[in-house]
Amino acid sequence: MKMAVFWGCRILTSQYAYEMSVRQVFPKLGVELVDLRDATCCGDPVKSINMFAADYLAARALALANLTELTDLLVPCNRCHFMISEAKHRVRIDEKLSSKIGELLNEEGLEYNSNIKVWHVIDFLHDMVGLKKIKDVLKKQLEGLKLASHTGCQVIRYSDLGRFDDAENPRELDELINVLGAETVDYSEKLDCCGAALTYSHQDAALSLAGSKIKALQGLNVDALVVCCPNGQVMFDSKQKDAGTAVGAKLDLPVLYYTQLLGLALDVEAEKLGLYLNQSPVNRFLTKIPA
Repeated sequence: MKMAVFWGCRILTSQYAYEMSVRQVFPKLGVELVDLRDATCCGDPVKSINMFAADYLAARALALANLTELTDLLVPCNRCHFMISEAKHRVRIDEKLSSKIGELLNEEGLEYNSNIKVWHVIDFLHDMVGLKKIKDVLKKQLEGLKLASHTGCQVIRYSDLGRFDDAENPRELDELINVLGAETVDYSEKLDCCGAALTYSHQDAALSLAGSKIKALQGLNVDALVVCCPNGQVMFDSKQKDAGTAVGAKLDLPVLYYTQLLGLALDVEAEKLGLYLNQSPVNRFLTKIPA
């Protein structure tokens, strides 16, 4: 199976571990990734300044995917996934917007293809690859681990956009964790935002949101928090110490990407999964992985 992949900005500039782990685990599931040529930003950062420019950049990602002659586009970043999905929706319902974007793309020798399916890591692994396939290729069962999941906001909301999981009770990431043999916990803060959206305007509030969630999970004695969103990883992992200061607590919860967790169950070396780049105490978590 081949599919195009749009990495976005944050993964390629700071969240290298996400890219590393995706590139390690997908081939083991029979998936070949094809990088887009001359990819740029998804458009999300300029939405508040120029909505048309944002839509054009998002549509351009789909046009670049069209060059690969593949009909599936993997977008691992939650923020990019939302922007591209929303722009695709707007282009479909707004004939004038569609025409204007099409003209600009033609100047680059690009053609927009509305039939390209946009996937996130979660729904691609859950729905396309399938739980059975994942279970069949595992090298280790992660039994005895008690894990919490954070799906993130932008891949499950808003529902009218046609998101892939239930906005009020997302289950796909939990099921992906369960198929590895680990236990997942439900917790009252599960749907709470990581705070990333407030980072530049209300930093203290952003850190408080992240810190409160991690503090609650520590109270449940979970072994780690599993995410699939670069923004979530930044807030819960990279900024965990600052988040602890914001809520007046000592936080030391391991946080890792699902693709890193899956890689461990596939017996991929921790270094190849980029776990040395995580800033939360993942070394403690690694001692609980079966040899």
